[in-house]
Amino acid sequence: MKTHLPLFIDVRGRKIVIFGGGAVGKRKASLFSQYADVTVVSKDFIKEFQHLKNKVTLIESGEITEELIESYVKDAFLVVPSTNNRDLNEAIERLAKEHGALVNRVDKVSEVIVPSVIHRGSITIAISTDALSPALSRYMRKRVEEVITPEFGMMAKLQNEMREILKKEITSQHERKRILLCILNDETIWLALGESYEKAHSLSMSYIS
Repeated sequence: MKTHLPLFIDVRGRKIVIFGGGAVGKRKASLFSQYADVTVVSKDFIKEFQHLKNKVTLIESGEITEELIESYVKDAFLVVPSTNNRDLNEAIERLAKEHGALVNRVDKVSEVIVPSVIHRGSITIAISTDALSPALSRYMRKRVEEVITPEFGMMAKLQNEMREILKKEITSQHERKRILLCILNDETIWLALGESYEKAHSLSMSYIS
């Protein structure tokens, strides 16, 4: 049986707590702050965190005790132990799970694995090796980025807009599907997307008129 299910989750308004103010914690905070409310707890922070001070909540604490950990993980959706102390990371994971939070460890495989991600407009591609080789994930991402160009994101937008137009203009679902496939397979339209979205849209409209 496979262990990790690839899944996209809406985390807007949810709380993510990161323990550790080093480079790994900063990288995690940069990523998660794009999607959720992020709090970072640490004895100290590298200077790069200053770029995130308006995006995340930074809590500087002298000693990371179990009482302190519990106070932050008790209402968290996801907890990320990213300190340089493995025993402390173990304690954070244990307490987070006791309070029902998911855990993403950075020093070993855990129940949550953060994939390498490619964004192309509304298209998102996630790549994971089940934490066996982060370097391979990054390499694969670069290779995929060479194939899945920004035009793919523009095509997704174009397909959506054309589908809405076709619903108003053509009653036959079969015919609407045929036209959308023609647009998708039209090399001229793909080339036009490389120049401007408007040009590609105009060419697509010729399939209706």
